Amino acid sequence: MSALMRVAAEHWQYVSPVLRKPENEAAYDALVCGLDELLSLVGEDENSPLMSLVDILSDWIEAYDHKHRPMPEASGVDVLRYMMREHNLTQSDLPGVGAQSVVSEVLSGKRQLNVRQIRWLAERFGVSVETFIR
Repeated sequence: MSALMRVAAEHWQYVSPVLRKPENEAAYDALVCGLDELLSLVGEDENSPLMSLVDILSDWIEAYDHKHRPMPEASGVDVLRYMMREHNLTQSDLPGVGAQSVVSEVLSGKRQLNVRQIRWLAERFGVSVETFIR
């Protein structure tokens, strides 16, 4: 056994509770809390030797989220509503979509976004056109 593995084996009882993939909500919550504590220790130091542990825990948390908390599909109109809320915009603030009445019809589902409007929205919000196509 190498010296590194010997040291790891000697300390495993202290490290193993931290290095377990979450299999339930309690383990997930504990892992998130552990990651928060670790990030407080690391701070802004991206060269910290603890960054590899940050990466591992982050990957496990993300995998658990994808499996147990999948993101719902959002329509282009849902995304538009969200963007308007986030940017504190009114229907009149979107001239590239059309007049206020056109934006109202889009938001109510009476009219669909067309290619020109989608391109304008993508450029306006700095996102890909796929954001508004669903």
